[in-house]
Amino acid sequence: MKHLRRLVALAAVTVLVVGFSVRALADEGFWPFNTVPKAAIKQALGFEPADAWLQHLQLSAIRFGGASGSFISPDGLILTNHHVGLRTIQRLSTPEQDFVKNGFYAKMLADELKAPDLELTVLQNIEDVTTQVNAAVNPGMSSAEGFAARRAAIAAIEKTSQEKTGLKSEIVTLYQGALYHLYRYKTYTDVRLVFAPEFDTAFFGGDPDNFTYPRYCLDITFFRVYENDKPARIEHYLPWSLNGANDREPVFVAGHPGATQRLNTVAHLEYLRDTGLPWSLTLLERRQAALKTYGERGAEEERQAKDELFSIENSLKSLRGQIAGLKDAALMDKKRKTEDRLRQAIAADAVRQKQFAGAWDAVAGARRTFASYYKDQSLLEGAAGFNSRYFSVARTIVRLAAERAKSEAQRLPEYGDARLASLERQLYSPAPIYPALEKAKLTDSLSFMAAELGASHPMVAKVLGGKTPEARAAELVDGTKLGEVEARKTLVAGGAQAVDASTDPMILLARAVDEASRTVRKRYEDEIASVERDAYAHIAQAVFAVQGTSAYPDATSTLRLSFGAVQGYQENGRAIPPFTDFAGLYARATKFNNAPPYQLAERWVAKKTGLKLDTPFDFVATLDIVGGNSGSPVVNRSAEIVGVIFDGNIQSLPGYFIYDAAVNRAVAVDSRGILEALRAVYGADRLVGEITGARRPGPAR
Repeated sequence: MKHLRRLVALAAVTVLVVGFSVRALADEGFWPFNTVPKAAIKQALGFEPADAWLQHLQLSAIRFGGASGSFISPDGLILTNHHVGLRTIQRLSTPEQDFVKNGFYAKMLADELKAPDLELTVLQNIEDVTTQVNAAVNPGMSSAEGFAARRAAIAAIEKTSQEKTGLKSEIVTLYQGALYHLYRYKTYTDVRLVFAPEFDTAFFGGDPDNFTYPRYCLDITFFRVYENDKPARIEHYLPWSLNGANDREPVFVAGHPGATQRLNTVAHLEYLRDTGLPWSLTLLERRQAALKTYGERGAEEERQAKDELFSIENSLKSLRGQIAGLKDAALMDKKRKTEDRLRQAIAADAVRQKQFAGAWDAVAGARRTFASYYKDQSLLEGAAGFNSRYFSVARTIVRLAAERAKSEAQRLPEYGDARLASLERQLYSPAPIYPALEKAKLTDSLSFMAAELGASHPMVAKVLGGKTPEARAAELVDGTKLGEVEARKTLVAGGAQAVDASTDPMILLARAVDEASRTVRKRYEDEIASVERDAYAHIAQAVFAVQGTSAYPDATSTLRLSFGAVQGYQENGRAIPPFTDFAGLYARATKFNNAPPYQLAERWVAKKTGLKLDTPFDFVATLDIVGGNSGSPVVNRSAEIVGVIFDGNIQSLPGYFIYDAAVNRAVAVDSRGILEALRAVYGADRLVGEITGARRPGPAR
């Protein structure tokens, strides 16, 4: 079989990198399912995915919040990562039953636990609506006017689609404004937990091993979707491979990679390197410190903060890797050269020069402007100064009352009719909120805002009201009733009149900062988002004009196909093999004296003799992935599950900006390791039987 990473020798497969199209390796790219380069795959692999194969994979893949998952049985069984399901596992836990610490397994169907607020979606179809969206923009409109006109058109199209089809409808912006595609989704809201290993098993090696390889993590969780209180009947699901994948074997991943910036101009990347990402790093480091301090109060406090702390620490390591990539002179030099070549090609044609030449300067100007008020945008509209679930609820209620009184075209996008069902599902979530934790988070964020904007800043003075951040946070948290779902429903049902009359301190805070928050949001949309939307659309069109239209767009947290091969790599002159096994897990635990974060759960110690220690556990592949791909199924040419993505190596972190096939690797849990662990360690016979197709899940009792 031909190696997947051979060059795809055809001009039709190109990749947008900083506004210029370059010849791509076969294992590079986030391909929308309606533009998969089938001919290129056939040339590289000797296998051309048929339309039916692609549709089957598309309908088996699941958007799991900001991550991914897949159906693996006809009875609605879902595979994703433990860290993707962690928030739900945490919310289902109690001080008496800590499923994060101890794991969970439903021995019977009736034991499966209903998640409080999950909404999973499956992409049904895609429609190009670029013409309809752009038709709303009249000649002579400014960038801001065009932005508003497109937004109104998008809201109308989404609403009409949802009313006509009954499917959740979202318009996705591709190539940062060159194309608009309508994605329609089937939605599942009754989702139940079936199995989760212990946190220490899922995240063996902890933060030191995060984004590294070799790895020894059982980062998996199984859920099930229900309809009418019964397991959903699923037509499209991925069968389990008992044989896994071999070294150099081609593999595919269907997942939802988060926003990438491979199309970004050099000026935009320099802003991210010097300003945007360092700010995010500072913000998350403060939150990390606050959560650690809170967790040190006791075991229950540590439990309450665990999932949020894990998420932040994961983001911190990713951010540091991204910043390091952008500080790499060689990477930035590649970006400058590709940008220069495209601009030179445009300058050589008078018509194209007139059409496109100003786009790069427009982005640079927008980023210079934003650098003067990005803190205000983040702290106010981004709510970084009000880090509390109570405040999030309050803002949603305040804005929902205001936005519902407007026409569809005038609303903020998140309050459009097509999105209200999802918004209300989150708003009325019965998931527990811990007041002491909220006080700690809010105290820290208020302190951060005061430090960054200054104590004399009008908004700081208005928010604190002469009190210390700690005293103000206590006043807000102790006084609010928004922890009660019925209190939220009563306010929403009462509309603007009830919100205006409310004396709840969190509602009062949300109202007090709303005008300033909306103002900075409007400024950002008028001066930055709209300008860059037009500029990047022109840059994409310039690429199309110079080298054709076959190119993958930046990732947008929507379903994409990536393909590559199982393959190790070289690191500091050392060969890194593609697979790890259970023997390596026990050896690594022994190396660190079974001390955190390398401790083995008691059942893993007790069950060692029953394990086949040479079973493949984790593996790496050249698959092009970023955050959001977590939980994505890895499949072979028969569309069988051979693994599930859970991480990338440290070299993959600059992948938000550029792909390096030599060392960029996706890390997955092997299908063989999952089955062996379920069988030999957890005794999960019911689950193993369903995964392998040997038996159905069984009746509810």
